[in-house]
Amino acid sequence: MTGLLSRLPRSWVVLACIALISLCMRGPIVSVAPVLDTMQAELGFPPVVLGLLTSIPVLCFSLASPAAAVAGRRFGAEFAVTLTLLGVLAGVVLRSAGPPAVVLLGTVLIGLAITVGNICVPLIIRRDVSPRRQGTAMGLYSAFLNVGAFLTSVVTAPLAELMGWRLALAAVGIFALAATAAWALAFGPRRAFVPVPLPAAPVAAAAPVTGAFWITAGLTAGFAGQAFSYYGVTTWLPSFLGDALGMTATQAGAGASIFQVLAIVGSLGVPLLAKHWSPTAVAVTVSALWATIPVGLLLAPSLWWLWCAGAGIAQGGGFTIIFSALIRVAKDMATAGRMSALVQGVGYLFAAVAPSAVGFVHERAGNWTPPLLVILGSVLTFAVCTTLSVRHAGKHR
Repeated sequence: MTGLLSRLPRSWVVLACIALISLCMRGPIVSVAPVLDTMQAELGFPPVVLGLLTSIPVLCFSLASPAAAVAGRRFGAEFAVTLTLLGVLAGVVLRSAGPPAVVLLGTVLIGLAITVGNICVPLIIRRDVSPRRQGTAMGLYSAFLNVGAFLTSVVTAPLAELMGWRLALAAVGIFALAATAAWALAFGPRRAFVPVPLPAAPVAAAAPVTGAFWITAGLTAGFAGQAFSYYGVTTWLPSFLGDALGMTATQAGAGASIFQVLAIVGSLGVPLLAKHWSPTAVAVTVSALWATIPVGLLLAPSLWWLWCAGAGIAQGGGFTIIFSALIRVAKDMATAGRMSALVQGVGYLFAAVAPSAVGFVHERAGNWTPPLLVILGSVLTFAVCTTLSVRHAGKHR
């Protein structure tokens, strides 16, 4: 390592950089929601196109994951992360500065750039953080994804009132600028801005490892259940709170934020539990918390705040469990990239269809029981597949 990493403990600097990078990787997506009405009034987007402003990045996460893994191998993880940060910066500028077509182009660029980061940040953690701290690093990564999303969702509307929606959406680029500067300072400009392909893995290292296929398949199915549940709940929880409990839009939005912000507790709490509990026990506990939101809202909706808190902790913890297991199982950087691309490619495809699928079931049923049962099914998928996978992953190395 070069730059600051030659003088400070490597893990500290890497963790600080990961925290800054994570702030850039969900905020640009969620920042659109508070200003959608204003954007529609100015740009004249029909509702279907307006929905693409939030769904395009998630589709990119799925469809572009294989290409992102290739980019990580051919350019090196450091340069690939730089592409993420500069791509986010360019994307938010385009989205904020242009006519409707350019707004959509900027949205696509944001999605593609973040997809590269989704694949490559876990690779950096695997390579540069000691095995005993990798779970903590993944927890920090997951936590700051949620911190960035929460901060952006809170400040975008007030900023839009002060200086218009375009500058409010562009403001998230400040995170990307700060992260790029920290990344270059940590690794040195040569590593951060010059592509360095990953060395080819030796034949023996690249050979299939017993059980790795089934662990990867289980993590893929588990992440699909996690992602479907998260995006389904995120999209429709405010509507449920309004319909079932008579909340205003403002009250429902504030209530739903509990589900988002408590993910930070789960992200940081899972690595702490993992120091004292078995991987199976941690996965079962997180799965039980995830199930509280569909089961609780079905049986005792008046305690919605409790179910939102439990599931919020679970959704942050579930992400950390899956990707901590993934980097633990992978035998080399190239394998980790391929596994990550598969897990995220499939998982985010389910995430992309979740809002429409849950909305379709609700429209057909005319009530919230069937949609909550659909989410319960996806939570059970996460529970069974993730628990079995991490149990075997714990024996893998």
